[in-house]
Amino acid sequence: MAVRSLRRNPVLTALMILAVALGIGACMTTLTALHVLSGDPLPGKSGRIFMPRIEPRDASSANDPLPPDEVTWMDGMAMLHAGRATYQALMVGGLGTIHPDDPAVDAFMAPARYTTADFFPMFNVPFRYGGYWNATDDERRTRVAVISDTLNTRLFGGANSVGRILHVNEASFRIVGVLAPWRPVPHFYDTNTGDYTTAEDLYVPLGAARDTQLPRDGGIQCWGQGSGDEDNMEKAPCVWLQYWVQLDGPAAVNAYQAFLDGYVREQQATGRFERVAAASLTSVRDYLVEKKVVPDDVRLQFWLALGFFVVCLVNTVGLMLAKFLRRAGELGVRRALGASRRHIFAQLVIEAGIIGLAGGGVGLVLAWLGLMLVRINPNHSAQLAHLDPAMLVTTFVLSVAAAMLAGLFPAWRACQVPPGLHLKSQ
Repeated sequence: MAVRSLRRNPVLTALMILAVALGIGACMTTLTALHVLSGDPLPGKSGRIFMPRIEPRDASSANDPLPPDEVTWMDGMAMLHAGRATYQALMVGGLGTIHPDDPAVDAFMAPARYTTADFFPMFNVPFRYGGYWNATDDERRTRVAVISDTLNTRLFGGANSVGRILHVNEASFRIVGVLAPWRPVPHFYDTNTGDYTTAEDLYVPLGAARDTQLPRDGGIQCWGQGSGDEDNMEKAPCVWLQYWVQLDGPAAVNAYQAFLDGYVREQQATGRFERVAAASLTSVRDYLVEKKVVPDDVRLQFWLALGFFVVCLVNTVGLMLAKFLRRAGELGVRRALGASRRHIFAQLVIEAGIIGLAGGGVGLVLAWLGLMLVRINPNHSAQLAHLDPAMLVTTFVLSVAAAMLAGLFPAWRACQVPPGLHLKSQ
């Protein structure tokens, strides 16, 4: 009955569907962008990953309210060798020049990550072939490498390249593993290289990268006599390395916090740490909030689109009210023939739900077009704007629920019309 009623006035029905579709299209475009950019980079595990933060800077350096989000080589190595966490990884971004075996192919640059072995199990990095190096390779500064699926396809056609030699800059590395496609969003473990940049193509042990003088790519902050000289980075008073740990449970968090506090007190006693600042553990979520990884304009666009959706629903309410009240005579006859107000109300609300369902379908197309326009932007974050299954379901649920909610007042108002007033005219 609801479908037949909608067919009687196709123009008015089309206007209501269009109003819902426009609101849904705008709202879902911005909601999808917000959903993707503010997602969990390590689903089910990010709550166990922390960044230890200590304050090694001298009293004359900038008086930031928070400790730096990077560590010196000395502090990073001290915490790494203490081994107090389930996993711990010390790392820095880099940029390597790859020399293909085929002399006819030109060399090219590839983003790199110089890290320690626990990086891979801690961040649940998937492998297609082989695996990662071990702690012994870290200590011996073994020249081994893990490469991405993209780099493996470019160099070896996607074949199993474990055991092959990779030439990077002036050094050679033996490939021990090839990753499956992997891209954490956001790029939380090092925002210096970009909040939403793609994952690196090359991974080598941190010590081996220092031995072979592979170029570093990332931020650095020095104080005192620190100059940032690449040849003296292990001893320089500069923070330039990222350090992350995995702590499984509140007890492990408390124990590691106590270890950090003890380490800071020890360094203060030796006079190396001049500032009196407490050590802290920053979770992945808190770190992303602190760095304002999700752009403010994305949140603003979502709220503006939500406001536009509300305006569209208000217009839909007016159109439904006009449509339902024009059928007062028909509804009066049905009431006189025995239909209850509850039955009339249910049919009108279902009618509104059908409008929402159709509006959701059209709105989905509009959202898809909107996201396609967003992806024209060359920013890394814009390229992530795609509808996933969760957003697909949300589109229809939101559309139907909003339309039915919008139809409640018109349906209630139509049910309040006394049937006797219309029987004589009928």
